[in-house]
Amino acid sequence: MKISKSILQLLLVFLITCSFLGCSSAKKLQKHTPFTVGKVYYKAWVSGVKGGGSGTNLFIPIANPKNIVLDSVYFMGKQVKLEHKNDSLFIGRFKKETNSSQDIIMSNTPYAEYGNKVPKIHKKNPFSLKDNECIISYTIKSKIMYFKVDNVIKKKSSQYR
Repeated sequence: MKISKSILQLLLVFLITCSFLGCSSAKKLQKHTPFTVGKVYYKAWVSGVKGGGSGTNLFIPIANPKNIVLDSVYFMGKQVKLEHKNDSLFIGRFKKETNSSQDIIMSNTPYAEYGNKVPKIHKKNPFSLKDNECIISYTIKSKIMYFKVDNVIKKKSSQYR
């Protein structure tokens, strides 16, 4: 009787400890960053060629990015890796499925469908953001940090020919 009661107490303490450990894995937003973020803006683009694709490019100007690696950005319900354009500009490229070529082979012979691409499954965004907000993920001293940018500006879209 005493043994089962002590095992139950030990199990209860273990469950409570585990529930507190899960709290530290939550993504916390930083209020201040060791770099300066300029006016963040985005532009939609559409290829002038059928099947050429379309999407949105998010431009993030950064000043003083010392010992910092910008990793990815969360914007409009999606996440992409940031592209390092130059010392002071990073770009997030969000491609859309519209106006992109999707050649799918449908056949009753199993090997004919071999070249089909696997559909992309988008991860659920861990942040709830407005349309004019984004979150930048960056690494400093091997620790991942998150910073929220408000008032992302929409600029006139580009149409390529």
